[in-house]
Amino acid sequence: MPIDYQALKRRVFKDVEQTYTWKDSALYALGVGYGHDPLDTRQLRYVYEQDQLAVPTMPVVMATPGFWVKEPDSGVDWVKVLHGEQSLTLHKPLPVQGTVVGQLRVTGIVDKGRDKGAILVQERKIFDKATGDLLATLEGLTFCRGDGGFSEKDGNGPAGGDPSPLAKPGVPEGPPDLVRDMHTMPQAALVYRLCADLNPLHADPAVATAAGFKAPILHGLASYGAAGHAVLAACCDYDPSRLKSIGLRFTSPVYPGETLRVEMWRRANKVHFRVRVLARDTIVLNNGIAEIA
Repeated sequence: MPIDYQALKRRVFKDVEQTYTWKDSALYALGVGYGHDPLDTRQLRYVYEQDQLAVPTMPVVMATPGFWVKEPDSGVDWVKVLHGEQSLTLHKPLPVQGTVVGQLRVTGIVDKGRDKGAILVQERKIFDKATGDLLATLEGLTFCRGDGGFSEKDGNGPAGGDPSPLAKPGVPEGPPDLVRDMHTMPQAALVYRLCADLNPLHADPAVATAAGFKAPILHGLASYGAAGHAVLAACCDYDPSRLKSIGLRFTSPVYPGETLRVEMWRRANKVHFRVRVLARDTIVLNNGIAEIA
């Protein structure tokens, strides 16, 4: 069944409640590269229970509804979806442990045309159950490559639905102001998948090969976390309260064990960045922008 625009926009999602411990916070931190230098006490605070801090990008794995587009009544051709962009706004520092509530809604469905697919825009808010405080707001863009043309009449009308979201800015011209290399572990995907996404594409070589990859790939949101780690280290001195927002576009997959070079341009309280895999000289994350207090 094709996308039903009105039904998808009105779709009601149950609140997702998640209780997590300091160990869950440490596991996420390890999955995105914290603790790589065990003598760096700034990193240690994210993976060690003494005076522990929570990684500010952790909301991406908190109180998630799962891969709901796979449900038959969504109308989405789930086999052809790709995670295109991810943004996160932080309203308060994350508790190291506690219970959070996630609330999801579909905020936009853009019809790019029968041969161009559609864009699904989702917003998720994360609340602290104990206080009711809004901790974080996330926005994700999913490219639904098999679902374009849902708004056309008889297959011949113009594409429609909601207007396209604003494009994220490209990085500035000229050399970057800051560069930081992030070394991913060969087992990074096997660690990260324990935080949220158990898709076998990130663990099973046979599944990865069938999907056209030479080996299991790293989760896009794990690469996102590694980029956030670089920005936090280079621009915030590992102080999580200084990172106010971070967003980017996914452009190419990463294999666990590859080194990511994060190139950053500072402009007032904004940091523009992109990420390349050194061994392949391939841009894997682009149009990155973070707001720093």
